[in-house]
Amino acid sequence: MKIEGAHEISAPRQRVWDAFLDPEQLRKAIPGCERLEAIGEDEYKATMKVGVAAVKGTFEGKVRITDKKAPDSYRMAVEGSGGPGFVRGEAAITLSDATAGTRVAYTADVQVGGLIAGVGQRMLGGVTKMMADQFFNRMGELLQAP
Repeated sequence: MKIEGAHEISAPRQRVWDAFLDPEQLRKAIPGCERLEAIGEDEYKATMKVGVAAVKGTFEGKVRITDKKAPDSYRMAVEGSGGPGFVRGEAAITLSDATAGTRVAYTADVQVGGLIAGVGQRMLGGVTKMMADQFFNRMGELLQAP
């Protein structure tokens, strides 16, 4: 499943870049994220509670950041598994200057399997988009905090 989108965050690009690579900021912004801890340089272990329709559960997984070109772009690989199945994906994130701050664009390719895949592609796409919107809105709020 391919997903893409863009959001504007009203903060300078360097500040947005720093926040997007800060495990504590990410933990606060990622919907359902209970834990995000560094296990190596640019590699993190994550625990998330996710629910799609009647399928809910906890995922344990890893996040790895590669190809960093500060403060313009990076790639992120995600893999996780839990009771509801598994998720694997890779995303390219690009930051650029915007009228009121920073434009963050992303393209991702995500594979899901197990029970969670049974809810259907349409619903998964909608939930994924909703979670992305929640993440960017929350990150915007965190960056506005003094």
